[in-house]
Amino acid sequence: MQMPFCSMLWDRSPAPPEDAITINGTVVVAKNFGLSAPGKSTTLRLFSGTQIDHGTRKGKLSTEAALRGGKKSKHGKTSTVTYHVTFVVEAEFGTPGAVAVKNGNRADQFFLRHVRLELAHDRSIHFECNSWVYPYKKTNSDRLFFINTSYLPSKTPEALLLLRDEELRSLRGNGRGERKDWERIYDYDYYNDLGNPDNPDHVRPVMGGTRMHPYPRRCRTGRALSKTDEVTETRKHVINLDFYIPPDERFSPGKLAEVLTLGVQAVTHFVVPEMKTMIQGNNFKSIELLTRDLYTKPSQPAADGEVMEQLKTSVPSKKTYKQVAKNVKDTPVKFPIPQVIQHDLEAWRSDEEFAREMLAGLNPVAIKRLQKFPPVSSGGKKSSITAEHVESQFADVTIEMAMRQNRLYILDHHDYLMPYLRRINTLGVCIYASRTLLFLKSDGTLKPVVIELSLPATDGGDGEISRIFLPASHGTDAHLWQLAKAHVSVNDSGYHQLISHWLFTHAAVEPFVIATKRQLSAMHPIHKLLEPHFKDTMQINTLARSILLNAGGILERTMYPGRYALEMSSAIYGDWRFTEQSLPNDLVRRGMASRDPAMPGGLSLHIEDYPYAVDGLDVWRAIDGWVRSYCAHFYHHDTDVEEDTELQAWWDDVRSVGHGDRQGDPACWLDLDSVDNLAETLSTLVWIASALHAAVNFGQYGYAGFPPNRPTRCRRFVPLPGSPEMTQLEADPDKFFLEMIPDRFTATLGLALIEVLSNHTSDEVYLGQRATSTWTDDGELLRLLDRFREELRRVEKRVTERNKDPRLNNRRGPVKVPYTLLFPDVAGTEKGLTGRGIPNSVSI
Repeated sequence: MQMPFCSMLWDRSPAPPEDAITINGTVVVAKNFGLSAPGKSTTLRLFSGTQIDHGTRKGKLSTEAALRGGKKSKHGKTSTVTYHVTFVVEAEFGTPGAVAVKNGNRADQFFLRHVRLELAHDRSIHFECNSWVYPYKKTNSDRLFFINTSYLPSKTPEALLLLRDEELRSLRGNGRGERKDWERIYDYDYYNDLGNPDNPDHVRPVMGGTRMHPYPRRCRTGRALSKTDEVTETRKHVINLDFYIPPDERFSPGKLAEVLTLGVQAVTHFVVPEMKTMIQGNNFKSIELLTRDLYTKPSQPAADGEVMEQLKTSVPSKKTYKQVAKNVKDTPVKFPIPQVIQHDLEAWRSDEEFAREMLAGLNPVAIKRLQKFPPVSSGGKKSSITAEHVESQFADVTIEMAMRQNRLYILDHHDYLMPYLRRINTLGVCIYASRTLLFLKSDGTLKPVVIELSLPATDGGDGEISRIFLPASHGTDAHLWQLAKAHVSVNDSGYHQLISHWLFTHAAVEPFVIATKRQLSAMHPIHKLLEPHFKDTMQINTLARSILLNAGGILERTMYPGRYALEMSSAIYGDWRFTEQSLPNDLVRRGMASRDPAMPGGLSLHIEDYPYAVDGLDVWRAIDGWVRSYCAHFYHHDTDVEEDTELQAWWDDVRSVGHGDRQGDPACWLDLDSVDNLAETLSTLVWIASALHAAVNFGQYGYAGFPPNRPTRCRRFVPLPGSPEMTQLEADPDKFFLEMIPDRFTATLGLALIEVLSNHTSDEVYLGQRATSTWTDDGELLRLLDRFREELRRVEKRVTERNKDPRLNNRRGPVKVPYTLLFPDVAGTEKGLTGRGIPNSVSI
């Protein structure tokens, strides 16, 4: 049971003191779907922030005050109800520092937006709450909120010290028991909820806590356990909402309805293709018919009836269900035309576009500069690529010259895949490990010069069978080259979704969310800095585990690793380092840039027209400037960082528990022993949660919404010379290609997924924005945030100018899609499939 931190510690109805004075205030509550409003039985009390009650060692306490009135109001786009309240306090009460709220409802919680007090001499005090308050009958404790002034632990007013400590201990819980919906407890757990040991086909290893399967931790839910495996949690529904996450991490009712609408349509896409497959067959007949079938046919049914019935048993209220049903009815299922084919249906096939997307597509974080030729695997085996293969593709340049001039690059999907290929290829797919070498041309574009596709040796040993493919524009060799590029794209699609997107942003951030809530008080300045960058992350990750990552889920059905997806991502996590996740360090690690003090930001890019890096460095510098000025406002000396007890406990929680499987690598983490290291750490975290996630998420539909451009699995290998398959390829190359990439059902399901993921929801809060202007009462911080916003607006102008520059060939490419994934969109006006804008958090 959650420990009540301020219950039963005072007489709730003492007589008002003789020298009493009154403090008037307003209480604003969100108007929620299907929930009762707080009534007269809901009361509030004030704690003094300056005067101590020596009996409790906490701030002096006001008498209990009930809510009055209840007038409909509006705060931004949110419908609210505003109440009035009057507190009676003694004349020597001092300045309020906290407010305790008791929900007197019998059953329903309410969402408290803020409390505002009017003091003498035109002074006011604001409590920014934005939190669910559950009935006292369930929680046995009042809900405490502090004023929106930030204090380091050592600077906390004495009257608030014990309250601050009790609140944190309450949030940590005791690590035992099944979680109840109303409990605000943040604890860690392994990824033990993906499989179902009662179904032999759905048994999956637990991720995290072992050398074999290291993984970041997730939030512990404490739900009922499977009857056959005491460490495995179970799920019930297709669209599953029956899970615990702390109340403050849940979607707003409006966003929940919006996401459920998208989810229903995605699951409907899952059902409708099965019917189409039975009627029309499971293969697309041609590229033209694929395009017509997916994007221009009459709309499909709005939703499958069975899906809606299952949803009805899972949503938290009837009103939410009705809103989702209305949204679904008003928005029939139909795929929009993706950007990659809006201007030209054939441009995606070109070598230039294939290479350009490694710099400006949806996965621009995997390409590396080639630093050793021929490439060598981690086990020491040399690639079968020879100098003759490469040098035949460019004139008057040797490999040594090209490498010395930083002109050879590699997309390497070899080493991490080889140990899994035998198992993956038993799942009905045909997957290679690949290496692709690229040459930097004088016009700044990349030219793919050779592709190596490898399979494990057939004798069961550790040998490899490799084939080499060279660019060609005519005849059979051109068809083989197109197939080889498709196999590379399959590798890259899997790496993108499982590693670049899920592991390196979603999964990597969640332990920081948990540690922040467990160890940093809401009054702590670093808590206030990070809070907007954690919004909705825990809920979207829980949904992902329920629908996408679970055994038999959408990812296993659409991506080539299938049941081995999370296991493979675990192996890659074993080499993950937080210190390498900042953009400058990542670019240097991949050999895409070198340290150069003479250049802006101290970096020199080896490919000057690298849109992700160029725009990203602008955004990184803006984030880093904001974070450093914020830290300097509170930490004036390195010792201030070292002596911050909450901060050090937070960092220990992250390293030893949340990312505990990586604590043995000293290069993985910086020591928090200086202001500089703190700022570097926080800038990296903000970068991951905002810009990195935006770069690898919101371009998914624009590029992968056309399945031939980014296939997610292959059903056939590249044919061998003289084989019947080669005869089929030569007879009808497009038919062979379409029979190789995902079938109608898999492709449609994959599109449904990435359409959901690529959407900006209506309540998105973008980088440089805050949900409210009252998040702090510190005028200097508000000025620093304004300066950050102005810098982001300058970044927007530079991005727009670059996209108009005809000399920068990689900004638009043959498909004529401008690079806008790192356009900040400080105004935050565009919603839906915009392909632009950097939200604050990993929220979809």
